[in-house]
Amino acid sequence: MAVEPLIFELSQPERRAVGFPEPDVPETPLPAGLRRDGLDWPEVGELDVIRHYTRLSQKNHAIDINIYPLGSCTMKYNPKINEAVARYPGFAEIHPYQDPSTVQGALELMCELQAMLAEISGFADVTLQPAAGAHGELTGVLIIRAYHRDQGATGRTKILVPDSAHGTNPATATMAGFDVVTIPSDRRGNVDLEKLRALVGSDTAGLMITNPNTLGLWDEHIEEIVDLVHAAGGLVYNDGANFNAILGVARPADLGIDVMHFNLHKTFSTPHGGGGPGSGPVGVRADLAEYLPGPRIREVNETGISRYEWFQPARSIGRVHSFHGNFGMHVRAYCYIRMHGAAGLRQVSEDAVLNANYLRVGLQERYDLPYDRTCMHEVVFSGNRQKANGVRTLDIAKRLLDFGVHPPTVYFPLIVPEAMMIEPTETESKETLDYFIAAMREIADEAEHSPEIVTGAPHRTEFKRLDEVSANRHPNLRWLPPVEASSRAKEAAAAD
Repeated sequence: MAVEPLIFELSQPERRAVGFPEPDVPETPLPAGLRRDGLDWPEVGELDVIRHYTRLSQKNHAIDINIYPLGSCTMKYNPKINEAVARYPGFAEIHPYQDPSTVQGALELMCELQAMLAEISGFADVTLQPAAGAHGELTGVLIIRAYHRDQGATGRTKILVPDSAHGTNPATATMAGFDVVTIPSDRRGNVDLEKLRALVGSDTAGLMITNPNTLGLWDEHIEEIVDLVHAAGGLVYNDGANFNAILGVARPADLGIDVMHFNLHKTFSTPHGGGGPGSGPVGVRADLAEYLPGPRIREVNETGISRYEWFQPARSIGRVHSFHGNFGMHVRAYCYIRMHGAAGLRQVSEDAVLNANYLRVGLQERYDLPYDRTCMHEVVFSGNRQKANGVRTLDIAKRLLDFGVHPPTVYFPLIVPEAMMIEPTETESKETLDYFIAAMREIADEAEHSPEIVTGAPHRTEFKRLDEVSANRHPNLRWLPPVEASSRAKEAAAAD
């Protein structure tokens, strides 16, 4: 009989991790409205808790374990120095409601980070309030809407979105009240200029472009695209999700971009994944700065001594965050930029582009390459060749798990069938890239000669292939005792 490991059934009556002395003051019961009866709290010792969470952590993949080539997400290594600095008591133990006079160091850091992001991108001003990339998108599009409102341009109701843009862009434009018009790509992966000319006009509020785009390509006509939109009276929003590819090389504002968000949790190496916290600052050209969400920070120097204060921009779209942004992420990004300096940030992009092209050349003979161009920070392959043998891109992703590698992004961008979007980032060594290439080549061989190995993967993980259809239709969102869980599973199967 197999011995089943204890995973969640660890509770034992009267077991405690710590013992507290008897209280020396009278007990005061909670008010009835705050008290619940019959709570089945686990009773466990300290060692039980430590082992439980350590085991759980070992079931997860992480960038600290092996390559995490999740395209478009830029899952780079987060230097531990950033984490150490963010935990300094002067940063970690302050509160956003404190009087500004008591947190001048934190305000100075935020003010300097705004200035550094502005310098890196070329924009006149930056807000740190948005809490994630999509939140930054919404902030930027609301700024565009407010700008047109003040111009009396109420007929500008459409946002143009290339089909190679980030997937959140259409949703953001719709949430801001605009109609979305899709612009197709040309055969080289650029925005189709002829289609753009036909669709841009007096009803255009703006264009949301991702450059480099989700194909991992720099748009070869970016300046002409910007000029076409500006000539029609629209503004250009650049999704900064792929800013990691151009740090220190190109500044979006210099190309005529009007608004852009930054993903601190991608480009500037703050933690990414697990639902946050992220950070999505927004940069704007000079005449749009008065629309930025407030309150904002500025430096005041009236007596020869600098101090920092909050202020509200004249035409602000209002507050977009309950406080002032995710401050811990600001500290990490500030540390990252300071550690690298201008030359180091440029090397970040150069190495990220070099690594992606190394993978492109190493795999292009085994997987279809829809756009045969030098890529930027990521490369997009298609699994169409393997599909002919009954192996789908999802199968390839599952098989990579057997090699201890996190799969790349799959089935996105949508304009590439059986897409695999691979982003190694600059932090991976040549040896790791060679290992990834070797694994992908071996999988290509298996797909050709022994496809059942791939379609049945993963084979070496603790949990094998899951029934993803049932998982989506009947999500299991909380732990249940084994007997009850088994009963629920049988009921769900019978319902199907």
